[in-house]
Amino acid sequence: MRNRLSGLMLVLAAWCGEEAVVEAAETWTVGREVPAGELVSMDQVDHRPWDALLKRRVDAQGRVDYTGWKASAADQQALDQYLAALSAAGPRLAASLQGRVAFWINAYNALTIRGILREYPTASIRNHTAALFGYNIWKHLLLRVGGEEYSLDAIEHQVLRKMGEPRIHFAIVCASAGCPPLRNEAYQSDRLDGQLTENARAFFASPARFAYDVRQRRIEVSPILKWFAKDFGADAAAQMATIAPYLPTAEARELAAGGQARVSYLDYDWSLNERKTLPR
Repeated sequence: MRNRLSGLMLVLAAWCGEEAVVEAAETWTVGREVPAGELVSMDQVDHRPWDALLKRRVDAQGRVDYTGWKASAADQQALDQYLAALSAAGPRLAASLQGRVAFWINAYNALTIRGILREYPTASIRNHTAALFGYNIWKHLLLRVGGEEYSLDAIEHQVLRKMGEPRIHFAIVCASAGCPPLRNEAYQSDRLDGQLTENARAFFASPARFAYDVRQRRIEVSPILKWFAKDFGADAAAQMATIAPYLPTAEARELAAGGQARVSYLDYDWSLNERKTLPR
């Protein structure tokens, strides 16, 4: 793990007639360098250490005990060791689709948690996503995997979304209450389909992420379905048909599958997905 400066970036800004020089954002890389001859298939990566951490620090509602995790040197070290173990995976080595999807979902979620712990206490990940200049956790927090460095944005957009599995959007968690709940177990290749299905059903069972009115033929969904619309279908009717099997009632499933519902989007809650420790 190390900090480094990515260099200097010149920005010509018309501000009081002067030029401004702005330093590029610092990047933070976790994981380790692994010789090419020691890389293994993603099917061989052991996710049990991550599973144990999730069981200890995440509750059934997907809320994270950041306070306890931050205070535990042992648990922070265990997370760093898990991320270092992910570095030994070879992205170009043969692996099953299930193994690759499980690997990258676990990697995304573990890297996000590590990034939040670095900043904690914080109220929202959006406090660490500078739009132009400065540190952006989605772009400048990097994980070494097989000799390459992957940002959270790269894992999501360049890797996972290209695998043709829209249910990833109910599994990768951006440390916000509006995200899908963080499972308190690791994703495993032999259980992946069931885990993703459970996630999708739990996601749409939440009134904060899905609502409908049969009489008015109206559906309201999380803006995740707007931000990543093309992953669910070419148009609104196709997108609703994709999510229909996971909706909480028969009438909701029928409304979505019918292709005639008007779709709008609910608000998104960017507050930290934190499990508060109540005072005694």
